[in-house]
Amino acid sequence: MKLFTYFRSSAAYRVRIALNYKGIPHGTVPVHLVRDGGQQHSESYREMNPQGLVPALADDGQVFGQSLAIIEYLEETNPDPPLLPPDFAGRAQVRAMALGIACDIHPLNNLRVTNYLRGPLGQGDEAVAEWIRHWIGEGFRALEELARRHGDGRQYLYGGSVTLADVCLVPQMYNARRYYCDVTPYPALVAIDAHLMSLPAFAAARPEVQPDAE
Repeated sequence: MKLFTYFRSSAAYRVRIALNYKGIPHGTVPVHLVRDGGQQHSESYREMNPQGLVPALADDGQVFGQSLAIIEYLEETNPDPPLLPPDFAGRAQVRAMALGIACDIHPLNNLRVTNYLRGPLGQGDEAVAEWIRHWIGEGFRALEELARRHGDGRQYLYGGSVTLADVCLVPQMYNARRYYCDVTPYPALVAIDAHLMSLPAFAAARPEVQPDAE
């Protein structure tokens, strides 16, 4: 099993956490998103992964794209320890929180979006940073309330153990701090993030400790 990754990609960060949490042996292949015009755009990478995005996971002759699809694949093929609750309602709630991060918050601060804001739309760095902070704040306000409804507001977003929602939260908190978002209005998210980062699977997935970190 090989993970095509970039140290600062929050989508790849999610998959690194999931692989670590489940204890799945794997190799890593760095794909630099800026160097050489973006190595994800190379002909060889796009032949393997036509979406031209990271992460990608190669396993048993198959290549999978999209972080949540990859994590669901890992969940189904390596069910212990689980990242989804056993009941249907719990699974739906966890997926809703994970998708709220992965589909509503993260894409709006993704590299190809911010490059388009800077390039064709002519926006400066501060305007781009404010765009990112705005959309993170919009998403975090809802997630803070969901964390209080479905978790204890201190350790996990849902229930009493790590779930897919937590796997998505930590990379997004990293992004928030990277762009100087004020996270003090979200004390539950801050507390949960701090607890999760004390767990070995999350700590080992941090961008700054990856082999390709700059």
